Amino acid sequence: MNRIMLICALMLTLALGVQVSAFARIQQQDTTEVSDDIVFTEIGSAEDAAAQQKLADSVKGTDSLKKDTASVVAADAGTDGVAGQDLHKDDQQKTLWETFIQGLLGGFIAFLMPCIFPMVPLTVSYFTKKAGSKQKGIFQAMIYGISIIVIYVAFGLLITLLFGSAKLNELSSSGVFNFAFFILLVVFAISFFGAFEITLPSSFVNKIDQKADNSKGLGGIFFMAASLALVSFSCTGPIIGTLLVQASSKGEILAPAIGMFGFALALALPFTLSAIFPGFLSSMPKSGGWLNSVKVCLGFLELALALKFLSAADLVWHWEWFDREIFLALWIVIFFLMGIYILGKLKFSHDSDVPYVSVPRLFFAIFSFAFAVYLIPGLWGAPVNILSGIAPPMNTQDFILGRGAAEPSSGSSGFPASVKYQDVLHPPLGFNAFFDLDEGLEYAKKVNKPVLIDFTGHACVNCRKMEDKVWINPEVGRIIKEEYVLIQLYVDERSVKMPAEKVHYSKILRTNTDDLGRWNSDFQASRYNSNSQPFYVLGGHDLEPLVTPQGAIFDAAKYAAYLQTGIDKFKASKQ
Repeated sequence: MNRIMLICALMLTLALGVQVSAFARIQQQDTTEVSDDIVFTEIGSAEDAAAQQKLADSVKGTDSLKKDTASVVAADAGTDGVAGQDLHKDDQQKTLWETFIQGLLGGFIAFLMPCIFPMVPLTVSYFTKKAGSKQKGIFQAMIYGISIIVIYVAFGLLITLLFGSAKLNELSSSGVFNFAFFILLVVFAISFFGAFEITLPSSFVNKIDQKADNSKGLGGIFFMAASLALVSFSCTGPIIGTLLVQASSKGEILAPAIGMFGFALALALPFTLSAIFPGFLSSMPKSGGWLNSVKVCLGFLELALALKFLSAADLVWHWEWFDREIFLALWIVIFFLMGIYILGKLKFSHDSDVPYVSVPRLFFAIFSFAFAVYLIPGLWGAPVNILSGIAPPMNTQDFILGRGAAEPSSGSSGFPASVKYQDVLHPPLGFNAFFDLDEGLEYAKKVNKPVLIDFTGHACVNCRKMEDKVWINPEVGRIIKEEYVLIQLYVDERSVKMPAEKVHYSKILRTNTDDLGRWNSDFQASRYNSNSQPFYVLGGHDLEPLVTPQGAIFDAAKYAAYLQTGIDKFKASKQ
């Protein structure tokens, strides 16, 4: 019981932080590393220098901004695009590392579930007794661990081979997929609460068990690992499913396999270490009611995360009823109930009695209640930054205190009264945006401004995170509103059908670009060699990038410097 605080805190971190990129970054994208040791060189005229001074004063000070801007310029200054390619390679590696860490955390949580944890001493005892010697037992335990890794990694590779990275990205942003996953997580949550138990068909599991019993040598050990994967499905299924959704939405073809490798590694290590170091097994906590408490806590988190997928389906299908305040109200209730459960005041049918409240229970209950209270101001429009990218966007909120202050500034005067697709697509709160590339480009030529092409999506977590945490920065917002023409190209918009003259077969998507989302997705992949979101292109009127396109940059100062570099390049090209 005393371990619940640490365990549940780990689960909450996975659910809110990693995603969200680990459960998190739910659509995770590239970030930018900026070096501070590059000497700044002024670009452009005296007016440009004045603009740099104003930008520096508004963000983080002149010296810091100059270093950030110089870094962006230096990163873009490679010969024949070499620098840009290196940046893209580094971002890919970072994305895969983050996916691996997400899988690792998910595997450690899965290990603490009642379906797996009690099996450790039984499995290790089986190896040590049947092997006949310690060395052989250790060898068999290592083969067992490797078999677990092979099974889960093969599953991740199978998902990629069946669908491909582009199809996985499209699938993860579809309304049907998000709604189906919402239903699945709710069912898993109800199962974790003890209403029923989800298992795979017994005939299938029994066949694998028979293979494990009848096979000798390495084959028998492999089937034992397969049996573990099947028997523990009721506990690991929700975690694996969520990890695969996160991994598949990142646009990296190896992401599902890397995520499963991290998951399997965390799952296999305790079995192997227990066989190699017997003291490790004796130091592990004994099975008991605390395992069920961990399972119920995960059920609360699964229920909360399910609402994220319902929100994505609402945005994709334009239901416009699952607003931000409804989402927050449900999260507040869920975490209040979770706190009450930790205190032992809420019990399910299979829970043990809690005769007293231990200190760890008390502290975790305080944490759960405090988190719920932290969300309450969001009902009146507070940013609630920890849920940036998870909660519905701010423009879905019906009531916001001080809404007038968030309206577009006078720098947006002259913007058309209506734009294409505004009946179904809406810009971030306080911004004006075009949703059609041709219309936005025509307006940019008219006002002689560069374009900020924002490849985004309704179900894109990091897109919303950038808007909620970075774009609300006063200087970042000013630059976008006053210096750029914002064009938001949604890659998952299915309700808007394209005219016949724009429909063509996309070799990348392997389908026709018959709706706005597929047309935008094909344009991004074919023109800029990327299918991940968010993806920002600072372009001139020829749509050629002024600087290297970037993914998410969660540092407001660096993102402002990136935007300012594009302005400098645009002005220099006009001289």
